[in-house]
Amino acid sequence: MQQVKTSTVQNIFRVLLGSAMLYAGIGHMTFRRIAFQAQVPTWLTTDPAFIDFVVLASGVVEIAFALLMIYGRNFKVQTGIALGIFFILIFPGNINQYVNHIDSFGLNTDTKRFIRLLFQPLLVVWALWSSGGWKYLRERKNAQ
Repeated sequence: MQQVKTSTVQNIFRVLLGSAMLYAGIGHMTFRRIAFQAQVPTWLTTDPAFIDFVVLASGVVEIAFALLMIYGRNFKVQTGIALGIFFILIFPGNINQYVNHIDSFGLNTDTKRFIRLLFQPLLVVWALWSSGGWKYLRERKNAQ
């Protein structure tokens, strides 16, 4: 995969997103563990032990993404694309929280939970844009 030149602003936003992912990943395993358990879709499981495993495993994944977004310059495009896909894959948890009226993270009304749904696509765009993944995918499509 070719390298894509990113601007200083993109690099700053890439590191900011990586930092947010690091905070979230650590939160999965420590001080926000219970809150993140509310994000696991009820259609996936209702087993408390498996829910906890999902939260811990996703925390490890988020920390890996964080470190790659911050330090993995040679892999920033691949990381940004993979992180965008990750944000899409975890979106059902946000939908589950909305549909089942689950309070967590201060989202204690359907309006707040619905507004949160609108931010997930922005995270996908942020990951793709800040890493150069958006440009890479566009150039790849145009080359075909």
